[in-house]
Amino acid sequence: MKRTLIIGLFCAVLAVPSVVAGPDTVAQRMEQVKNADASVQGGVGRIYLTAGSNDAVFNIYSITGQLLRTVRVSADSQTAVEIPKGFYIVRCANQWSRKVVVR
Repeated sequence: MKRTLIIGLFCAVLAVPSVVAGPDTVAQRMEQVKNADASVQGGVGRIYLTAGSNDAVFNIYSITGQLLRTVRVSADSQTAVEIPKGFYIVRCANQWSRKVVVR
């Protein structure tokens, strides 16, 4: 009986659509595509943020997760943010994250 119940629960969990599978709406999918061509690169004392064909918002976090700066970059332009050497996480518009090393 226990085995049947466990197998039944397992099958029910697999049948429920996953919440983390991907964007729920067309607008969220379009936002992912818009920010896909944005990029980030670490340098000497700076982080270089490049917006793609659309405006982009970058959040720079310390390695411990503390938000340090929020930077808006207009379409087709690049911005350099001066920051002390170390390891950082840069998140673009809640779509993707990159680890960055500043020397």
